[in-house]
Amino acid sequence: MLEITQIRKLSLWIFFIPLLAINFCLLISQNYELLENTIFSVDHIGRSNFSIPYLDGSLSISRASRTFPQYLIFKPSMILTSVLLYFYWKSNNQLINKFYETNINYNFKTLGILSAVFLAIHSVFLGIKFDIQIYKLFRRLVLVLFIIFEIIAQGYLVFHFYKLKTKIDKFINRKILFLKLILVSILAAVAILSLPILVAKGNTHFKHALEWNYFVGVVLFYLLSRMFWRRTT
Repeated sequence: MLEITQIRKLSLWIFFIPLLAINFCLLISQNYELLENTIFSVDHIGRSNFSIPYLDGSLSISRASRTFPQYLIFKPSMILTSVLLYFYWKSNNQLINKFYETNINYNFKTLGILSAVFLAIHSVFLGIKFDIQIYKLFRRLVLVLFIIFEIIAQGYLVFHFYKLKTKIDKFINRKILFLKLILVSILAAVAILSLPILVAKGNTHFKHALEWNYFVGVVLFYLLSRMFWRRTT
């Protein structure tokens, strides 16, 4: 099926582009001296010593990505990922319609596209400074909405595939289906359980480490999507 081929290709790009982008920004942040005395000299806010933020939470993705020159990598990468997400959710909606023999827009498509829109908005406004409290609240709200809509969309999609697992058995790897189900469940549980810590003051290093690892968890869904569908002709 054409949709399966498209989804396999899109999934791989959606996994690698944002993952490489944030880690490349981290690399620049920790090796800023290599760009000294060049037009790409790293802003002081975006500089950091060597660390593994996935473990120690020494800095946030925002700090590693929002200043020059890191934002030249981060912003285009996330906007491109948003565009790819739009086509990913659209292709999945077309595929589910084929299997169900329907012609409707399922909830996962709407939520998935909304998550892509919020990711693009967050990327555009990242690093832009306005000394207005409501602007800071707006940025946080956009990021939270991206995460919420993304996880719910992933959950809805896995639910439909689970319902269809017998009908689509020849197209899929069932083991990956259960891995996707486990991953989405973990992401949802972590989001709920960590909410009291996230809204409270302090625990900065925990929040940063959670941010890095949670981001990997979200994009890992797409690597599993690539592995989920068997190659078709």
